[in-house]
Amino acid sequence: MLYVACEGESTEPDYLQYLNEHFGDGDDQGRQPFRIQPVCRRNGLPPSEVVEPARQKAAGEDEAWALFDRDQWEDTPQAVKTAAEAGIELAFSHPSFDLWLLLHFQPFGGAQDGSSKLVIEKLRQAKGADAFKNYDKRSDKSIRGPRRGALKGREGNAVAHARSLVASCPHGACKPAHAKTEPIDRDAEAESPQKWAARSGHAPNCPVLQRDPSTDVWRLLVALGIHTDGR
Repeated sequence: MLYVACEGESTEPDYLQYLNEHFGDGDDQGRQPFRIQPVCRRNGLPPSEVVEPARQKAAGEDEAWALFDRDQWEDTPQAVKTAAEAGIELAFSHPSFDLWLLLHFQPFGGAQDGSSKLVIEKLRQAKGADAFKNYDKRSDKSIRGPRRGALKGREGNAVAHARSLVASCPHGACKPAHAKTEPIDRDAEAESPQKWAARSGHAPNCPVLQRDPSTDVWRLLVALGIHTDGR
């Protein structure tokens, strides 16, 4: 069991339920069963308020993650600090979770400064992503039915493309091979926000808000055994 607190109220919880549905039973190759419990609130949560619900639900016993976006929020550094203090794993996306969806179908690059407009346009037009052609139209950002089918089997693409974004980070010292995907040691002392955010593979002195574009959701899939990290 792991708890994943989400900034969004629709897209991210839908995606997590998709992971439960398609991968939660484990497999005959030794991948262990899992159950993700999404933690969300109507109308969403700002990043700095995502961590606490995850901490409360996990109660220091179960694994917990905080999944949130850059968008136009200004409190991301506070969210990272709170997560480091509480030992909550981070799944941060810049500019948004929509990037993670797009990476299932194609690579992407270029700073977006918190705007998801181009990412969503690319997702609607991506080869193999016909189910997403109306994504975010009439406020429909759900991940259900045909959209889940379109994602299925493309997890390896998404992980590889997300890792490539770490390697191509303008900071220059970020390396996906440095990412941490093993369970955290709950008896260890709390790490600094910089070191905690470096579990993504980015360098400790690479500011979170400058990791543009990037998404750490790939680490969640590797941690669950859905895909390897490609090392």
